[in-house]
Amino acid sequence: MVACDWGRRVRYRPFVASMGRLALGREATRTQPDWVSKSAPNSGHDGSAGGRVVRLPVPQLKLAGRHGQCAAKSLSTNRREDQLPVRRGVRSQCSRAVLAVSAGSFLLASALLFSTCGDPMPDPADWTTYHHDNSRAGLAPGLAPLGTLAKAWEARLDGAVYGQPLVVGDRVFAATENDTVYALDAAGGRILWSTNVGTPMPRSQLPCGNINPLGITSTMVYDPATSLLFALAETTGGRHTLVSLDAATGQVRQRRPAEPPLGNRIAHQQRGALSLVAGRIYIPYGALDTDCDIYIGSVVALPTTGPAGPISYHVPTTRKGGGIWSPGGGALVGDRLMYATGNGESTTTYDGGDSVLALDRDLKLVDRFTPTTWAEDTSSDADLGSMTPVLVGGYVYANGKRGVGYTLKPHHLGGLGGQVDQTYVCPTFGAPAVSGNTAYVPCIDGPRAVTIDPKGRITVGWQAVVSGGGSPVLGGGAVWVIDTALGILSALDPATGVVRQRIPVGTTNRFASPTLAHGHAYVGTMTGVVAVSGA
Repeated sequence: MVACDWGRRVRYRPFVASMGRLALGREATRTQPDWVSKSAPNSGHDGSAGGRVVRLPVPQLKLAGRHGQCAAKSLSTNRREDQLPVRRGVRSQCSRAVLAVSAGSFLLASALLFSTCGDPMPDPADWTTYHHDNSRAGLAPGLAPLGTLAKAWEARLDGAVYGQPLVVGDRVFAATENDTVYALDAAGGRILWSTNVGTPMPRSQLPCGNINPLGITSTMVYDPATSLLFALAETTGGRHTLVSLDAATGQVRQRRPAEPPLGNRIAHQQRGALSLVAGRIYIPYGALDTDCDIYIGSVVALPTTGPAGPISYHVPTTRKGGGIWSPGGGALVGDRLMYATGNGESTTTYDGGDSVLALDRDLKLVDRFTPTTWAEDTSSDADLGSMTPVLVGGYVYANGKRGVGYTLKPHHLGGLGGQVDQTYVCPTFGAPAVSGNTAYVPCIDGPRAVTIDPKGRITVGWQAVVSGGGSPVLGGGAVWVIDTALGILSALDPATGVVRQRIPVGTTNRFASPTLAHGHAYVGTMTGVVAVSGA
């Protein structure tokens, strides 16, 4: 039987079983409607078969034969708010379905249609990870052209939201420094569920730092294969725990230790966005503000489900340094995760700091780039670790606190001093947005446009008149950036950098970056989430 699980999509690839199987040449992908109850009988959350209604909006299609059982059950529509399902975002893990089709004027009596269940994929209009997807390009596909910006709603939560809000269908997910995860109604900001996953660390119990309390700082990630939401929570005692929650109900499914492999765990801060790649969650670690105590930059990975323990990579410093802390976390380039590391400990012997690292999915180091100025960068805190490297026009673009931009070959980063090109751009913090061969770079004094030509040469273009250093994103024909000094969201002309519209959103953290999805911009603030219509 078809697995008619609520909130999952069934993807149909039709073909006509006559005259040599004439292909119809298109797919019909439809979302199951919101009147299907999550509490329907004989239906498992894991995609097992059950009595759920599938209503196909295409009138010619109907479930045939025994597969019509999916449409034969009578379901209750009485639901609590915490039973509201996630309506979009994943394809069904399902079995083959046979459907009948009426051909109308085409004189085709019937056709066989088969549902195929490939790798689960998010709806492209959703925003399921930092900067939309693992490339960290920050591009919202299919967003409508820029309209008139207006504040749609504001949700006041129990703490500051440092990570980007996620959007899956009609829900917005946000996590606070009070270690609470929220699901909000995207239309009005109403809290659908909230789950507190622990007690955050008060600043008074940390050796240094500037976030009080310290709870969930990084951007979460949503897994369409399991309908699970993943957050990394810091709790009392300096513990770091990967928590997975059912996105429909907020119920905690699993808690697993995800400690950095070396150093004093209480000296580590987990700011970099989580990544989901091939069934694993990747978690980067850096230091608390002012780099106190013994910390060692590292990446830890755990499977999305199951009892398997963590794998990890750490920079080869002997005492401390090399923090992987940029808010964007790692960018996936081909089959490699690219991370930038902060300053190391030594200024005489290279120890892994001030570099772009390429790690494979098993967290083995396969390549790296280090500027020839690494020793000076280390001594002056001018390293590459402040910006996530991204792919721009076929080259990896890296930049950091020194302000020098580098282009690197993605499959041969260049080792020591092996860049393709370099030029001064600006000191950067966060992650750029990317469209083709242009990066919109998060400079501390406002974003700049940087283009990369086919030979990897860098050209610096416009600079926007925006004082804050938030990380830009792209959508609807505009570059969106938050002036983090003034708490203002601006939509810029991507060709000139001229401000087209601006709107106040409230106080944000210095690395804030907006989320673009389904005609809205969503901003995490120091008091919750603000939604802006007109995006």
